[in-house]
Amino acid sequence: MQFTTILFEVIDFRSFSNLWYWIMLAVLWSSASHWVLGVPFDMIQRARRQGGQALADLQDMVRINVTRLLYIGEVAGLWLVGFVAFLLTTLLLLAFWYWIEFAQAVVLIALPMTLVGVMSIATARRIAQEAPEGEALFRRLSRHRLHVQMVGMLSIFVTAMFGMYQNLVAVRSF
Repeated sequence: MQFTTILFEVIDFRSFSNLWYWIMLAVLWSSASHWVLGVPFDMIQRARRQGGQALADLQDMVRINVTRLLYIGEVAGLWLVGFVAFLLTTLLLLAFWYWIEFAQAVVLIALPMTLVGVMSIATARRIAQEAPEGEALFRRLSRHRLHVQMVGMLSIFVTAMFGMYQNLVAVRSF
């Protein structure tokens, strides 16, 4: 047997049976729930416990990131919406019309992350309008993090179910 034949038999390069896909998925959702509007969650916890300078730093960081997100939304919002819609439509067609497994794997990551992006912009708008401080800011950021975690859990569940289905279909076709 040739080396490449053995390699392809030992290592499965399909998306849903590839360990690296699942590691990347876990890291992606872990990072998404750790970075709340671009602010690390440990910074939020420290500001809640210590107050003072840690709270001032948190409020500055939130203000900077909220302003940044809203600026991007104002300047490039329509272009981003159009590009993301085009990209997701293309991926959805490749994934579920042409039944390409790699596109399915990417869709199961990109769709929920797009939802998280929309949620982040909505939360940034609310923070900009309400200008919460102290406990109100902690609640707003914690609620956003909880919603991101719920989307992540649902996404991982759906991806795992669909991935198992794909793996079972692949095994049956051999």
